Amino acid sequence: MDNSKPISILFVGDIVGGIGRRTLLALLPSLREQYGPDFVVVNGENAAGGIGITPKVARDLLGAGVDAITLGNHTYRHREVYPYLDDEQRIVRPANFLRSQPGHGWCVINHDGVSLGVVSLSGNLFMSAGRPAFAEADAAVHALAGKVDHLLVDMHAEATSEKIGMGWHLDGQVTAVVGTHTHVPTADARILPGGTAYITDVGMTGPRGGVIGVKREQALEAMVTQMPVKFETSGEDPWLNAVVIRARERLRAESIQQVLEPAPGVS
Repeated sequence: MDNSKPISILFVGDIVGGIGRRTLLALLPSLREQYGPDFVVVNGENAAGGIGITPKVARDLLGAGVDAITLGNHTYRHREVYPYLDDEQRIVRPANFLRSQPGHGWCVINHDGVSLGVVSLSGNLFMSAGRPAFAEADAAVHALAGKVDHLLVDMHAEATSEKIGMGWHLDGQVTAVVGTHTHVPTADARILPGGTAYITDVGMTGPRGGVIGVKREQALEAMVTQMPVKFETSGEDPWLNAVVIRARERLRAESIQQVLEPAPGVS
């Protein structure tokens, strides 16, 4: 392990549907040129048709140069992905799901002599996760202690309080805690006193012209009529929401920078 080599991590917020995937793929070359990330990690839990992920979608993302994929509450939407979650080490579902459920909660990826641990967690407030997030965060940090140069935690949660709490809980123990799930980027990116990069929600890579990814007329119909409506992914105004985290000292971040970019021409 190289504890003093400067590295950068590009973390991309929730990819929503085909429009989100195309936005990522269209912008990734320029993002690599501008930010020079050593690692690219994406949240892909809405990447297949706006909800869940499939082996094909995951393979496409990994084949395009994504190093690891984190998931969330829609992990098991598509049954075909169950065995893939066990077999592919670079895709991680929340570590605080039940041990009997398919998949694993963290992975380790390497680049040019530097190792990055990637941990996925689910919130417990307003969400269904089999075990407590904070206890599992401690277990993951313990399991990876001394084995990685840097550690990135994706806290996929509904409640801002729970995400902020996780940031403070892990401050000084991990390189970064990034929040996902609500699809709306927050304005609180910062380095906590112990050296952990933190943001409450990275945001969404997908159609800003909808309602958190859904066609707005369908979302509004459901809200106004209070009746069931079949949701479809919007195709309007696609944007990429991400952060770039830079670090040098082991498990310590130097900076975190929001990346909010439109993808003109993506259809």
